[in-house]
Amino acid sequence: MTTRIYIVDDHPLVRQGLSQIVASEADMEICGEAEDSPAAIRGVGEANPDAIIVDISLKGANGIELIKNLKAIHDDIPILVFSMHDETIYAQRALRAGAKAYVMKKESPSKVIDAIRKIIQGEIYVSPSVADQVLHQIVNGPGNVSTSPVDRLTDRELEVVQLIGRGLSSREVAESLHLSVKTIESHRAHVKEKLSLRNATELVQFSVQWVDQQVM
Repeated sequence: MTTRIYIVDDHPLVRQGLSQIVASEADMEICGEAEDSPAAIRGVGEANPDAIIVDISLKGANGIELIKNLKAIHDDIPILVFSMHDETIYAQRALRAGAKAYVMKKESPSKVIDAIRKIIQGEIYVSPSVADQVLHQIVNGPGNVSTSPVDRLTDRELEVVQLIGRGLSSREVAESLHLSVKTIESHRAHVKEKLSLRNATELVQFSVQWVDQQVM
């Protein structure tokens, strides 16, 4: 039986590369692809794949929110996150949102195939370091594990930080996330409080540095 995979990534070259990786397996095929969340919601509904591969960074939206939306509609379809973003920051967020696997783009193609086969069988796939991180939190409690400052942020607050770091104003962030400017200002205030940032300038500086670190 052929496993049908749907790809969601805003970079054509990444989609092409994933398609080639999947096509190299005799029992797998690509049944569709999308570059943003709206197209993904429509496409997955039409294609009805056996598994979905999603990136964290997408045009106009965050992959974490897309995962939540997809799980609300298609709870039976397993999702694999394939991203350049640090797994120690995003893997657990992705799993909490409903993903079944997290693979970084620096990993070998064989890891992607292994992850697909795992989630199709109903299992979870993460790297040994992420598995160790989760076990430490279970045994010692979240407060006893060394974490990044952004771990204190909600998924939406982290998304706002990312967009601020890309140079967007509050109004532009609001338009991108389809939220009101007032809601974005509220998120900004919560971020400043949680990260002990004194003003808007420090928030922007932190956000820019954070985004720069993610692409290094």
